[in-house]
Parts: sequence; C-alpha cells; structure tokens
Amino acid sequence: MIPRLSNRSAVFVAAVVSLAQSVSTSGAPAQSSSRSIPPRTVKVTVTEGTSMAVTASPDGRTLAMDLQGGIWTLPASGGTATRITDEYHDARQPVWSPDGSRIAFQGYRDGGYDIWAVAPDGTGLRQLTWGPYDDREPVWSHDGKRLAFSSDRGDAGNYNIWMLEIASGALRQVTRGPANEYMPTWAPDNREIAYISSTEQGVFASTLDGVNERKVVVAPTGRIDAPSWGPSGALVYHVLGAATSQLAINGQPLTGDENAFPFRASWVADSAFVYVSDGKIRKRSLRGGSVQTIPFSATLTVTPAAYTKRTRDFDSRAPRKALGIVRPTLSPDASRVVFAALGDIYVMAIGGKPVNISSDVAFDTDPSWSPDGTQIVWASDRAGQLMDLWIYSMASRTSRRLTTLATSALGPAWSPDGKRIAFLDVDGIWGRATPSVVDVASGAVSKTHAPLFAPGNPTWSSDGTRIALAALIPYSTRFREGTNQMLTFASTEQTAAGRAGSSAPIATSGRIQGDSMITVVKHLSIDSRVGAGPVWSPDGTRLAVIYEGLLNLVPVTTDGMPLGPPRRMSSEMAHSPSWSADGKHVLYQSMDKLRLLNVENGVARDVAIDLSYTPKILSERVVVHAGTLVDGKRSVARTNMDIVVVGNRIAAVVPHSAATHASGRVVDATGLTVMPGLIEYHSHLQKDFGSASGRAYLAFGITTVRSPGGSPYESVEYRESADAAVRPGPRVYSTGYLLEWNRVYYNMAVAISSNAHLELELQRAKALQHDLIKSYVRMPDVQQKRIIEFAHAAGIPVSSHEVFPSTLSGIDAVEHLGATSRRGYSPKQGPLQRTYSDVIQLIAASGMSITPTVALSGASLRRLGDLDPPFRRDARFALYPEWLTLPFSMSAQGAPPTPVPGGPPTTDSNAAYAMIMDLLKVGTTILAGTDTPLAANLHGELLTFVAAGMTPFQALQTATVNPARILGLDAGSIEVGRLADLIMVQGNPLADITATKNVKQVMANGRLWSVADLLK
Repeated sequence: MIPRLSNRSAVFVAAVVSLAQSVSTSGAPAQSSSRSIPPRTVKVTVTEGTSMAVTASPDGRTLAMDLQGGIWTLPASGGTATRITDEYHDARQPVWSPDGSRIAFQGYRDGGYDIWAVAPDGTGLRQLTWGPYDDREPVWSHDGKRLAFSSDRGDAGNYNIWMLEIASGALRQVTRGPANEYMPTWAPDNREIAYISSTEQGVFASTLDGVNERKVVVAPTGRIDAPSWGPSGALVYHVLGAATSQLAINGQPLTGDENAFPFRASWVADSAFVYVSDGKIRKRSLRGGSVQTIPFSATLTVTPAAYTKRTRDFDSRAPRKALGIVRPTLSPDASRVVFAALGDIYVMAIGGKPVNISSDVAFDTDPSWSPDGTQIVWASDRAGQLMDLWIYSMASRTSRRLTTLATSALGPAWSPDGKRIAFLDVDGIWGRATPSVVDVASGAVSKTHAPLFAPGNPTWSSDGTRIALAALIPYSTRFREGTNQMLTFASTEQTAAGRAGSSAPIATSGRIQGDSMITVVKHLSIDSRVGAGPVWSPDGTRLAVIYEGLLNLVPVTTDGMPLGPPRRMSSEMAHSPSWSADGKHVLYQSMDKLRLLNVENGVARDVAIDLSYTPKILSERVVVHAGTLVDGKRSVARTNMDIVVVGNRIAAVVPHSAATHASGRVVDATGLTVMPGLIEYHSHLQKDFGSASGRAYLAFGITTVRSPGGSPYESVEYRESADAAVRPGPRVYSTGYLLEWNRVYYNMAVAISSNAHLELELQRAKALQHDLIKSYVRMPDVQQKRIIEFAHAAGIPVSSHEVFPSTLSGIDAVEHLGATSRRGYSPKQGPLQRTYSDVIQLIAASGMSITPTVALSGASLRRLGDLDPPFRRDARFALYPEWLTLPFSMSAQGAPPTPVPGGPPTTDSNAAYAMIMDLLKVGTTILAGTDTPLAANLHGELLTFVAAGMTPFQALQTATVNPARILGLDAGSIEVGRLADLIMVQGNPLADITATKNVKQVMANGRLWSVADLLK
C-alpha cells in the first residue's frame, strides 16, 4: 500500500500495534465464542452493470469498462470481459490512451482517488498522481502527452481542472475559478479543455492557460454532466431531468427513453460513440440509424459471511462491569473524577468508589468541574423533554437548573473565572449547534457564533476571551467530507455579521479578532469531533488533542495558534482528555480503562472504576389475553389467545381459558391485536432528545433499536442503560464511530489515518463489546477487508454502504438502497434510482441483508398522515422537539417529500420499489430501518414495503422475525421461549399495515407500559 501522507512529520509515524494485543472484555459474557469457519466462495456472472462507464480503444477493436470497482476489457463486438485490475482498487471511469498502450482511470487504492494507468493486458500498473487530495475523471490529450483531470488539490475549497505532463510527471493547474470545475474533455485540436462548472450549470471551455473561459453549452432543464468532445467538434453531454436521464447534443436529446449513465461517451469515429444506458453497453451514431447493444458477461466472486456470531445474554442477573463511561473529567486538584454512566452522574475519588450524585430517571450526561472544584455542571432532561444545564454544589449536595431553553444544551465547559459556561445549543436533526455562553449567576444566554454542523465541545482560553472547538473543514463544496480542525472565536456575544465568522483570522495588535480555523498538521484530522479535543490547558500554553488514536499535546499561544508540532504523549489509544488545574496531569480514556498521565515525566497509570450494573429482569407472571394474535410466524391471525409471560420470556401461547388467568397479573387486550414488538434496524441515537426518545420508541411499538454509528462510549451507555432499565426505552444494539479514512463528515465518524490507527479502533470495538462495526464511505476496500476479518474473528458483524468488493470480503450487510458514496454516485443505483441485475445478483449470492431506509426521505410518513389525517396530531409526537415533527404535522395531501441532507433522491419511488421487490424475489433478507430518530417513520417504512408489492405479512417480518434472526436475538415472534417483546394495537396489521402505528400498550423484555404512561 502506498502511504497517502508520506510527507507527514515524523511525530505522526504510526505506532506499532500488535494484532494480538490483549484486550479486557469484562462485562456481559458472550453465550457463544467465535470460531473460524472455512470461507465458501460463489461465482456470479453478470450481464448488466450499475453505475458503469465504458471507453473504446483507438483502433475500435476493444472496449474497457469499469464494473463494480474493476477495469475490464472485452471485444468491441461484445463477449466475455476480462478483469485487468484487482478487486480492491475501486477503479472507475477508464479512458484509453491515443496510442492504445494504456488505460487511465481514477483509483481509490489507498484512501484517496488518484490517477492510475495500466496496459490493456493488466500489466504495468502505474500510479500517476499522489497525495492527500482526490484526483478524478482523467482524460488523455489527443497526442497522448498529457492527462487532464479534476482535483481538489488546489486548497481553495473547490474542484479545478489540472493537467499532468506524462513524460515529466509535472502537474499544472488549468482553471482557478471559485466554482467547482470537473469532468474535463479535450477539444479536437488540444487547445482547449471543456468541463462542467457549477457557477452556472453548463459546459465551459478554457485554453490550457486557464484564461479565455467561454460557455460552450447552455444548461437545459436539469443537471448537466460528462461532456465528451468528438473528433469533428461535436460535444455530447449528459442531462439528468426530473424523470429522464439522457445524452444530448446542442440541447437535443439523443437517447430517448434510455436511462443513460452520467459518464463520458467514448468516440469510435467522427460521429459514432459508445456509452452505457440501462445497464448495457451501447453504440450509436449522430447520423442516425439503429442503436446497437453490445452484450457482455463478467464473472465476479463473492464470499458469503461464515462465522459464529457473538450473542448477548438477556437472562443472567449477574452484575456486569459498566463500560459506557461518558466524558470522564479530572477535578482541578487531580483527586477526583466525575463522569456519566448508566443514565446518572458519578463522582469518584481516585482510588475510591463512584458515588451517584444525580440518581434520577432522567438522562444525565456531559459533566464538567468548576475551576475551584466546588461545583459540577451537567446536561439533563430532568425538568422536561429537552436537555438543560444543571449546576450541582459539592458542599450542599443540591442542584439547580441553569438554562431554560426551547432546544437542548450539551457539552458544557466552565470559563477560567467560573462565571460563565460555554455550551452547544443543539437545535437540528443533522447536528446543527450554536456555540453559546450562559452567565452562571443570572442564567442569561448569549450566542457566540453562528450555527455549525455538528461541532465538538467547547474549551476556553486561559484568559477567557476565546473559545475553541473541533469543526469540519471540507476539502471542497463538491463533496461533503473533510478534516476536523480547531476553530477559535471570541467568547462574547457577536453581532449578526460577527457570528457569520470569517475564513481567516484578523490580526489587531497581536490579537486575533473573529474566527480562526487552525490546522496544526496539514491534512491530518483530529480523530473525531466527539471525545478527541481540543482541550485547552488551564495556563493556556497547550492543547490536548487526539491524533491517530493517540494523545498529543500542542504548544500554543494564548490565542490558540500553534508554536510547534504536536508531541505524542501516549502509545495507547486515548479519548476524552481533561486537565488538572496545575497542568501537570491529563486524564483520558483508553479502551475500557481510565489513565492518568503525569505530563512532566510521561508516566501514566490506571484509574480504576469499580462500577457495575445488574440487568433488570422481572420475576412476575403476566397473562396477556389477546383478542387477536399476530405471532410473526403465521400469515393468518388467531383469535382469543392467552400469552403467558414469566419474567422476560414467553412461557406459553395457548387458547384463552379461565385457568390460565388463575394466577399472576392479567392484561386485557381482548379488543386489540397483540403482535411482536418492532425492531428499528437503522436509527442513530441522539442524546439531545434525552430520555423522551426512548419513551417515544416504546410508544410507537419499537422494542429494539439497532444504532449503526455513534460515539463509542455513549453508544455503550445507551446499551447498558437499556439493559439495566434505568430509563424507559427499547433494547439497544449499537456500534461506535463510523470508520472513515483520513476524511470525515459526521461527528460520529473517526478519521482513521493509518493501518496502526485502524487496529486501535478495532481493538476498542472489541473491548467495549460493540454489537456491530460499520465501515463507512471513505474506508478503502483493502482496509475494509481487514475490518471484516477482525470483526468476524471476534463474532461481530460488519456493515457498509458497499456492494463489491465487500461481498468478496464476506461482509454481513449493506445499508440503504442508494446512500452516500465517495464516488459522487451510488454503486447500487444508477440514474433515477434504478438498479440493475449485477447488484441484485451480488447481494443475493453473498447472503447479505439490506436495510432500504426509504423512509429517510420523509415521504412515507407523509403518506401515513394522508391516509389518517388525525395521526398528524398524535400525542406521541409531543415527545420530540417541534422542529422535528412540524413538517409532518403540517403536511397536506400530496405534499412533496422533504429532501434530506445526505439522503437518497426522491425522484422515482417506482425504481426504489422495483429494487426492493427484486431483492425480495431472490431471497434477500429485507430489514426495516429509517436512518432517522423519529420512531413513527418505521411505520411509514412498512407502508412503503406494502406499496412496493409486499404483503402486509412480509412487511411485518422485515421489522420482527427478520431483524431478530440477523441480530441473533430471541425475539421477533410470539412463541414459547422468546423474549417478551409485545405490542397491543388497534386493528389487524395483516389486513391493514398502518394498524402497526395504533399502539395502546407495549411490553419490552417483560416490562409493560401503556402509551399514556410513556407520555407522562
């Protein structure tokens, strides 16, 4: 593997991590241990390609295509394709050199897109560009001496056109405008390069010196892409409309009803070209005539997942070690630690036992010491639905409410003088937060910065004049990913103009005014915006920051400007650092432990936390008398049945009789349908919703939630709090960070920078007993293979957004029908959300499950409201903040779906329906999940499945027996021995799927609630 950051300071050379590193796994014991199972491979021959491009050789005899991340060649007349790159290159958008000796392409081999070239027979693979940037969409000049490509390497926050001189390897920037300029194509005389410009949608052209820019094609209605300049001067390009995807010339469509793919057409003559549409390679001429389909076949290999999954023990009442320790913070005198765990706040003298100082049913989190150590502030929803800041006096052992916001306050940090507290005012589903400050004496709140996308927690300069936090810096506006860097700004309330911030600091008398975005090491990201700092030392001379999984200290000025390179302080994984008042000690988390570092001598020691919990399992006998029983296994309902629950398990399912009711508690559901509790298979838990979120899940009939992405320790706290029943909520299956590579987007992702860093993250997932590992968008395929191997050896499933080569590597699951992709287009769906048989065959042969998450768009919930208008005013929506539910409650008949940032397009529901049904027909396990925090969306997802063509019974199985089986969970059906997860609804969901939303009572793990109780 070629290092992407070879010029990085030696300080950041990756630590050597033993793959056999010993990791403590104390806590809930696994019921079965993993064992190695020899892999079984399956050959899959495909004749269609999704998101595929094609290029023709100069002599017109051979074609090269990219299919599922590989470059393949085949005769121009069609036939069997031969792979010429390996499976782990993510090689895309090939283009043939004019002399026919090489094929250039963009390849994502080592964590970024570079330009590569290979001979047509697969020999002579050569990397042509390097570095931490993304280089895409190569195209040869007609003399073969140069390659043009698009790149974000200009550091201007956009894509420009660049040129590579083949002989010398020299790079030259061609365009320098502020717009994104991409998808280049050479003029026939090599004097100009045409490209797409985002300034004004259309095709532009510039001379090779980047001047004399002119508009070549005026944008028609729709998005324009992929211009291709032919030998005669004709310019063919792609146009995506609301319901069409066509190639066009001079504003006139060429491809009619075909679903043309948005990649460059490849010319085989003055007027003829090849391209891809409808998953097929096609050839046509500008002079008219019939369109020729060029048949092909290609054989890929998949490896169905084969290992023994770790299962969770839901029956043992033995105490378990608490691993979900959230934001442990060292006291100013270094004698105590405060932290959140199991829903409460604990203070522990170092060497002593934790003492619970909040002890309530609220969701308490994010504690922080006052500078003098006499008070603690934390976030809690104890006064209502959302999170406020509360201050606790160590002397009087009393607490008082500090903020009374209509939004959630999180991440508090005391000012050095103890008079103010900085925090994040979180008011958006996608993590939007406004950095704010509250006056401790009066409770007055001031906003210190404009809203930011999912920033890190604030920290103060030593003089209290500035606040710093981790913020996202995208590489370009074309793609959303970037690096986490440090943003500093004034701590006083800003004017509207000042809150907007600026891209660079303004120096006045040696002081920084306004915003300053500080990058300590170029292209190196702070690991995450949750738990990785920066945290200012009390004297203002250093910042504690987590880079590459390890604790580093950065010397800084009082304004936060770096004075030198970071100094590595640990050889072990670090998280959530905090300082002592004298700056001599730093406390941090490492795997499942706390460590206290003496900064002066570099020696760290363990700080033991003796905290355990006991799973909450009832012992009583409960009989539920069901008027109608839908058991999840049968496609027909039974009537007048008794379900006997003892503890948390179903002991009997029998016809109703008085004898069955002779002992224990009786629940009368004679006028209701009793069905299995629902499993929400893809929903990211958010602490800004507080404990109300757990009650909302239950109130909408959801008894288990799978959360595929979150902060590693907070995710464990959710799981342990659910098992211990410290606050009402569903059972939780969770993972830690989304595993990214170098670049990130969400604050729940980690920017992994090396193989050694990846090993640390994997070891932490094992130590914290995560239920899942998710490989995210920018993870290279080779490293994803390593994730799968490690996880399966530990009995942990792996999921991603990918189809191939993840199926070759033996992955368990794929999320979403389309979803975010590093390519800028989905490998699972072509234009208009249409999927072709290669994707269906690969998923089917691999045995992967898929969670479509169609409800992410919001359309399915709106449809529920259209069918049942009173549902828009359902009392359960009051458990959420108004901004989340208002778009639904205000929706009207026929209202269009609300676009979701990062979500799938909403143009063609029929294509999504077709993909779902095609997968179902080949035996793929479909799972119901929404990728939203709004529990009601799951009922919309079930409605969508029925609209797609499923029977109500099949749709129910996607949220009951199917996810239970995949999770290895004894739930999902009502039968003897299963966990007692039941919901009682009005109506029969086997006749009308929308009846699932009409929940009256819910039982989760044997505990019973009425909806009315959950609303209190």
